[in-house]
Amino acid sequence: MSKTAHQTLWQLKGLKTTCGPFEPGRSFDESSSRSGVGATPRRGPPPTPVGDAVTARIHLSPPDVGPLEESFVIAAVRSGWIAPLGPEVDAFEQETAARVDRAYGLATNSGTAALHLSLLALGIGPGDRVVVPTLTFAATANAVVYTGAEPVFVDCEAGTGNLDVPLVADLLRRHDIEGRQVAAVVPVDMFGSCVDYDALLPICEQAGVPVVEDAAEALGATRGARPAGTFGQASAFSFNGNKILTTSGGGMLLSDDGDLIAHARYLATQARQPVAHYEHTDIGYNYRLSNLLAAVGRAQLRRLDSMIERRRAHRSRYAELFANVPGVRLLAAEDGGANCWLTTVVVDAGQAGWHAADLGAHLAAADIETRPVWKPMHLQPVFAGARAVLTGAAQTLFENGLTLPSGSAMTADQVDRVCGRIRDFLRHRPSTRLEVPEPGRRHDPEPASAAVPAL
Repeated sequence: MSKTAHQTLWQLKGLKTTCGPFEPGRSFDESSSRSGVGATPRRGPPPTPVGDAVTARIHLSPPDVGPLEESFVIAAVRSGWIAPLGPEVDAFEQETAARVDRAYGLATNSGTAALHLSLLALGIGPGDRVVVPTLTFAATANAVVYTGAEPVFVDCEAGTGNLDVPLVADLLRRHDIEGRQVAAVVPVDMFGSCVDYDALLPICEQAGVPVVEDAAEALGATRGARPAGTFGQASAFSFNGNKILTTSGGGMLLSDDGDLIAHARYLATQARQPVAHYEHTDIGYNYRLSNLLAAVGRAQLRRLDSMIERRRAHRSRYAELFANVPGVRLLAAEDGGANCWLTTVVVDAGQAGWHAADLGAHLAAADIETRPVWKPMHLQPVFAGARAVLTGAAQTLFENGLTLPSGSAMTADQVDRVCGRIRDFLRHRPSTRLEVPEPGRRHDPEPASAAVPAL
């Protein structure tokens, strides 16, 4: 790929590439990222990397783009559809909805926008209460606040980090007794592992409470035979730079309710009335996705299965590495339908003899990025005093969890380097006292330029 082509991609809202002569892409700064992972984006073309696979920084989940994405963007540019909306957006909506077996999709400029629109389309507003997991990124709760409603935080399952369904059931019963109904429940598919919807959906249906699935991290995941993004009245994906599929920045609202999507589409385009002049009878939003960025998403969608496969291979490698380490487990380890967006280890320091933060510091010294699990919303200063139903599980995961490099663009050399540093750390823990396995070397992941199936 030419340098000019790389710069063309780079200039599209700061999209960073992982192929060619430039530095592997970085994820965005926490202040502008749905996942809060990575470094602040620079302006202009990326710098030439210093070092090689042995020394270059390894990021948590950088973008994975290449020649296929380049070809789609160039075609979109040459089509003349440069402004927001256009045929690439239309096709991206249709293809994504078809991928997850939803009737309709609405492409937005962020996953947060998709969540906000879904709540507005359901009529959520001031005076309402909305159940939100306390273990999530702030965008889930912020979208509720944008509507004027009040988030009520509920704790998580210790084994998966997902919403604790029995707590939700108790909360809905108590609100019913008090004569005040919860307006919606917004479960989050944590790190790409679906919530127990088999249990949650009947409870919410019986209570007459709509469900909005925050599947920001879960595209490609499944629960049973159903894909993430098909649960509840509406669902939202994120296509931020560090997600399974990226459009640099973007998201999508999905639903089988055509009226809901039509109203959300109206609100997302500044609530313009269908007249020749600019007339507005409602407050609207500038929430639509760029045609050029939708082209990136269409290319990514064709590579989705292979990118998920590589992330699952990384998780298998980590599982093998920690299999015999006392006091260490992988979050949602038994979920075969997870897309493995981020692999998370949970450390019981009393058994392991070390803390998750110790491993994080060891890897940071080798220029390998890790992150703690989300800080729960009920502990965030901005939500001090908010209503919450707690067991302590989310706080425990925050204090003892660590997310490991999981990106599909990681090469075999980079995976070897991460695992080698982890083995080195474990062998120097006096209380571990075990022989840490030396997994066989894996093949390099499928390159972004490899042949990909059509949708």
